[in-house]
Amino acid sequence: MEKSERFSEYLFVKMGPGDRGPKTTEDRTAAVDHTGVKKWFIDNTLLVITLAGVMIGISVGFGLRPYHLGPDALMIISYPGELFMRLLKLMILPLIIASLIAGSASLNARMSGKIAVRTLLYFILTSMFNAFLGILLAMLIHPGQPDLREDSIAAFENKRDHSILDSLLDIGRNIFPDNIVQAAFQQAHTVYTEPKTIFPKSANDSGNYRILVRDIRYRAGTNTLGLVFFCLVFGSLLGTLGPKGKVVIDFFQAIFEVIMKMVTGVMWFTPIGVSSVIAGKILGVNNVAQVMSQLAWFIATVTVGVFLYQLIVMQLIYFLFLRRNPYKFYWGLSQAMLTASATASTAAALPVTFRAMEGPLRIDPRITRFVLPIGCNINMDGTALFLSVASVFVCQMNSMRLGFAQLTAIFLTSTAASVSSASVPSAAMVLLLVVLAAVDAPTHDVSLLFAVDWLVDRIRTTNNMLGDCYAAAVVEHMSKNELMACDAASMEPSLPNGLPTSNTEVEIGIITPGKKSIASDDVIVDMHLHNNTNRI
Repeated sequence: MEKSERFSEYLFVKMGPGDRGPKTTEDRTAAVDHTGVKKWFIDNTLLVITLAGVMIGISVGFGLRPYHLGPDALMIISYPGELFMRLLKLMILPLIIASLIAGSASLNARMSGKIAVRTLLYFILTSMFNAFLGILLAMLIHPGQPDLREDSIAAFENKRDHSILDSLLDIGRNIFPDNIVQAAFQQAHTVYTEPKTIFPKSANDSGNYRILVRDIRYRAGTNTLGLVFFCLVFGSLLGTLGPKGKVVIDFFQAIFEVIMKMVTGVMWFTPIGVSSVIAGKILGVNNVAQVMSQLAWFIATVTVGVFLYQLIVMQLIYFLFLRRNPYKFYWGLSQAMLTASATASTAAALPVTFRAMEGPLRIDPRITRFVLPIGCNINMDGTALFLSVASVFVCQMNSMRLGFAQLTAIFLTSTAASVSSASVPSAAMVLLLVVLAAVDAPTHDVSLLFAVDWLVDRIRTTNNMLGDCYAAAVVEHMSKNELMACDAASMEPSLPNGLPTSNTEVEIGIITPGKKSIASDDVIVDMHLHNNTNRI
């Protein structure tokens, strides 16, 4: 009797819910399949409300300008945006560390090296193209020699306060930090200071010429280059430990998943944060109309270059490599583009970029977790274009004749300086001094561009973010064979993250309790079924 009951239970389980007789009522719990415009709004709810936040911020900013609000009112209006930026920046460091270690640990060392070479080659070539495009557009859209300065050219001391060599050497110092804890909140940079002497200056010293020496100091800001290098090496070696490294890899994968859940929650505050940031920036700028009219050609040149690269060059690269519709991929990054434009920081938009790339666009997580953190610190396509355009603009203001040697210097220094750019708002303005020093151009005119940098920075940041995403897509396609080989290797008895398990456990029959209960129940049911069928 007991065996027959087990047999009936077995048949009941095998039949499933679909074989339990005809349905008398409609399943009211079934999901409703929306179509048309309603379906589009449901699928793109976050994008729609973010775009609405952008429009509200612009409307509030220009609408409140005639009232000439005081500093307290401006601070209150900008306060939600400040909190939103702080929340995004809060997740950058754990996200970069967890994604790089988990991503590099899932790949073998040889594959990590190949992906790194392809990624860096793509970044360098695109940065060089953007620098060349910026120079070309600046020379074609030739405004003459505008004189926007109120004063005559003022004398300035020590034009050579920084050089491209110092920037390149600072990159090496930051890639190899001497203190990994210090790298979390400080980065090295070169400054020029007067040497300390024990003798006071004599009265005969005129003071017109100063002797300056290099000094390596630390400034506030996360040294992401050093953390990226350390995490790549740490994760690659962690993946070679086999079962011993499983616990550590699972730990960082869990951190990454928790951070992404936090990002999902923070994203619903995007409309408020974005509208607050934009409104505060618009209200904080003096004489918007005058600045726009004086620097209209400069803003137009940068904007044309950015959208020419985004809508034509990037799409052409994507189509040539992947043979797919590139504009679907471009549309899938709309939310990340809006966030990057509002925050003016590729790193701040990194959590949203991860969400889009690994979600709707379905890019391999092993590639995104490897390429995106590196790209937000190295790949600055928009910055390279901005530096070349701004350098030509300043030279034309001072009626400098630009020959082949000067244009080549601007091209090379803009490319190199963009690599050393920090992923923070307005970081390119500091690098512009380096590029101008390479062609011996006056650097004091850079202050004119600060008036519109709040706008231009938001335009060029979308180029930086999209460059990382398209690089990940291209590198994934080029690494398809390696990824398939890695997947094939993980088909062997392995742990969930692809690390091979010890063969001794399989040979002696040691199985985890969860797996044992599932397997043993099936065997017991099948055995009783066999016995019952024989008796019948």
